[in-house]
Amino acid sequence: MFNFTPKHDSLVGIDSDGCVFDTMELKHKECFIPNIINHWNLQGASKYAREAAEFVNLYSKSRGINRFPALVETMEWLQKRPEVRARGVKIEIPQSLRDWIERETKLGNPALEKEVAAHGDPWLKQTLVWSKAVNKSIEEMVRGVPPFPFVRESMIALRDHADILVVSATPHEALQREWEEHDLSQYAAAICGQEIGTKKESLAAAAKYAANHTLMIGDAPGDYQAAVANEALYFPINPGAEEASWKRFYEEGIEKFLGGTFAGEYQAALLAEFERYLPARPPWPVAE
Repeated sequence: MFNFTPKHDSLVGIDSDGCVFDTMELKHKECFIPNIINHWNLQGASKYAREAAEFVNLYSKSRGINRFPALVETMEWLQKRPEVRARGVKIEIPQSLRDWIERETKLGNPALEKEVAAHGDPWLKQTLVWSKAVNKSIEEMVRGVPPFPFVRESMIALRDHADILVVSATPHEALQREWEEHDLSQYAAAICGQEIGTKKESLAAAAKYAANHTLMIGDAPGDYQAAVANEALYFPINPGAEEASWKRFYEEGIEKFLGGTFAGEYQAALLAEFERYLPARPPWPVAE
């Protein structure tokens, strides 16, 4: 766990992309997916590659996962797509990439650069080139996207009562840039990107707080899983209904969390609603 000293009795972890900022669609549709098609030679199945990547990263229970496992899952769905098979487009998933993802927890470019330097695996080199191209596209493309309504108001309401952590799978540089662009970094005690580790590892700071004094706010099942792993409470920002979710958090969620009435029926109702938003399987036929 990174070095972090509590200043308040409570902790609130907040995801960034798709949760604080409406950047998920922009980043994936304009930055990630064109680079996936280009760097992984999927031009012959670009329509299906786009659908698979959008499903994995935006419209499924995998929403919000780290870019490297998301790339593998996208390829897996493409391998099972009858139309891709019919076109004869070869979808190859490097075993070296699977192995690296399995053993590495800090799934970011710095760790990948060290792996490439140490072993020189050509598939991992290609993955690194792709990942750097994604970052360059994001740097050039993503700007002027304000936080959702009631995000800033919620942070102002929390700042004198809870330590706020940014808990994200996004590279730190992009997080820092986006939070500073909109003057939100002043509310965060720390910004934890993919270089720190997984969301679960970043939220391990919850161990420094009493029971029911840590809350994770996120828009994806992975955020909820990180909360459960650290015995934290969870407030979902429902995909496609972000404004209503933040309004609910500001108007009732904050009071319930700080007042000790969040756990139990209130959280259960939130989770039941959240569960209905994202499917586990795609809408197209799958060939096993």
